[in-house]
Amino acid sequence: MIAVSPGLVLEGATPRLIDEWQTAPVIWNHVRRAVDARPGKGHFILTGSAVPPDDITRHTGAGRIVRLRLRPMSLFELGSSTGKVSLRNVLSGVPVHHPTADLSVHDLARLVCVGGWPGHLASSAEEALRVNRGYVDDICRADLQRVDGVRRDPDRVHRFMRSLARNVATSASLAAIARDVAGPEQASMTDHTARSYLTGLERLMVVEDQPPWAPHLRSRSRLQVSPKRHFVDPSIAAAALGTGPDHLLHDFSWFGLLFESMVIRDLRVHAQAMGARVYHYRDHTGLEVDAVVDAGPGRWAAFEIKLGLSRIDGAGRSLLKFADRVDTSRCGEPAALGVIVDCGYGYVRPDGVSVIPLGALGP
Repeated sequence: MIAVSPGLVLEGATPRLIDEWQTAPVIWNHVRRAVDARPGKGHFILTGSAVPPDDITRHTGAGRIVRLRLRPMSLFELGSSTGKVSLRNVLSGVPVHHPTADLSVHDLARLVCVGGWPGHLASSAEEALRVNRGYVDDICRADLQRVDGVRRDPDRVHRFMRSLARNVATSASLAAIARDVAGPEQASMTDHTARSYLTGLERLMVVEDQPPWAPHLRSRSRLQVSPKRHFVDPSIAAAALGTGPDHLLHDFSWFGLLFESMVIRDLRVHAQAMGARVYHYRDHTGLEVDAVVDAGPGRWAAFEIKLGLSRIDGAGRSLLKFADRVDTSRCGEPAALGVIVDCGYGYVRPDGVSVIPLGALGP
């Protein structure tokens, strides 16, 4: 219908939803013209599972079309968090106070592997894991080729995704990932090829790296500019490696990285709703901060993410050291410094660092 008479697709009751519109991107310009010809707002919703390439023939849509990134569901949306510690309130300087919010390690392992997909709400963990692994297989077999038209070896794409999964929540370079993909017996992968794989996965909205935060510093520390590697949902990392909750309970090092990635997912969901973005910080001295949520001068907060209450003290010291390096005369004082943990109470420590159980975090 679009090929013969695109206007027919736009006729009918509104709001009118056109799904997977990127498979026929010509519809974009027809929607733009239809919006100009109709009074009011909210006539069309264009949804898609991939980002089509921009080209000079397609108008940007400025003033007519608003772009909104749809993310997986947060723990609050899944009903696994009370949401009583509001990120919006934290960035407004409201002190954290919450009775104990206990998500067991078994709960967390299941939530990491099942993921925030609405289609899993009525599914068992076993069913969800099967679907997630099937999704990864589809990405490797067909989706990545479909998004940019480049034919690729599905097994090599799978190895690339497994390498990303092993390096989730780290600043691993593309060169290191390419070496990991090749291994001792496989053909080498160039940086250019690795970049094309990553770009394709970004356009499929499978991966979303966490950019570095670049504040003005009081100290002579030099900022590192490497992004942190993340899938849009940690369940994709688990599926890429074919692991489940039981495996995570026997590999707490990797479990901790996936826990961090799940918290980043939730912070992104809540931050997007308030016009904020989520970054990370690392300088040449090795000082790192897992997440910086920035909503503008004087409305930013820094968080360490830790699986295990015994790590709160060290995380608090890192946050205070970090805050001392930031030139607050330029970006304002932090609204909060916080450690996001798996369970326990929500409170403010005597040193001013907040402790936030993930089971209480909300918008």
